[in-house]
This record gives sequence, structure tokens and C-alpha cells, in this order.
Amino acid sequence: MRVLVALVAVGLLSVACGAPEAVPQPAAPTPGAPGAAGVRLSGGGTLAAPAPKASAVAYNVRLAPPGASARLTAESGAVLATSTLTVGGLLPERTYGAHLHVNPCGAKPEDAGPHYQHAHSHASADNEVWLDFTTDARGAATATAKQDWAFVPTRLPRSLVIHAKPTTKTGADAGTAGPRVACVTLAER
Repeated sequence: MRVLVALVAVGLLSVACGAPEAVPQPAAPTPGAPGAAGVRLSGGGTLAAPAPKASAVAYNVRLAPPGASARLTAESGAVLATSTLTVGGLLPERTYGAHLHVNPCGAKPEDAGPHYQHAHSHASADNEVWLDFTTDARGAATATAKQDWAFVPTRLPRSLVIHAKPTTKTGADAGTAGPRVACVTLAER
């Protein structure tokens, strides 16, 4: 009890004497850290034949006809990530698989590398970003995926790949979705 009385007395004297009160300051956020300013990725445009520095590529013009387009935005804060894909001009009333991948698009479909995985090395909708969609009668669709984790700023996804088939959700083939049809390179915005 004596210690408590002594502490109160010292506190009152500090205030009475005009001593500045020490207020703890929050640490400045580390640039690029989750929750600091967040992460925002985007990319897209009209899908075209592979070319140097092309940001929207069609590898299969039968499944991604001339004039087709794809656009992705992905945002991540401290603990959540939301990715939205919008497509147009693809084959009507068809289901495609779509996932975020680790490398930018390239001249060959495999240049985009494997799926972006958050925490471990198995394919699942909880560990990867799956954006499967079914187009309408005009070949348009929108898909959104929400994760309860944030993108790791030091290893961000660098592309979105559209696949020929819907994603296999379970079993030994989980995460597979057929050949790569198109690719969109992502950049930080």
C-alpha cells in the first residue's frame, strides 16, 4: 500500500510541477509490411499473342479468342486479402479455372511458374487464390476470392493464369485445372 501511495504522490508532483507526461509513441510502420499501407496488385487488358513485355497474353486463341480481355485487382491489408477477376470476350457459358502464380507471364505458358501459395506447399483454396468462373452468354464473368491471410510483401504473386478447366478441389489432383489458356502479369500499384 505504501508503494501505491508513493507512486500516486510522485505522479501528482509531476503534474503539479509541469513535467511533461511521457506518452508512448507507436512504432512507425515498415514500408511494404502487411498493414503498413497494404499491398495492391493489378494488371490486365486485351489478351494478345505472347510478345516481349506483354502484360496480357493468350496462349490458346480457341479458348481465349481475339478481343478477349482479363483484369485482376488484388488487395491485402494486415490479415485479409481480396482478389477480383473480370473477364470479357471468352467462350460463352464455359467454366475456366484461374489462379495466382509466382512469376510474370512469358512467351510460354509455364513461364508463370507454379501457383502462389501462402504458407505451405499443398494446393487448396485456403492456401492459394482460386478464381474459377463461368462466363455468361456474352463470354463475360467476374470472380472474387477472399483469404483470411495477407500477401507476403517479400514474395508477392506476379501473375494470374486462366486455365482450360475448373479447378479440381480435392484429392491427389487438387489445384489442377488443365492447360494454361491466358496470363495477366501483375504489378504493385
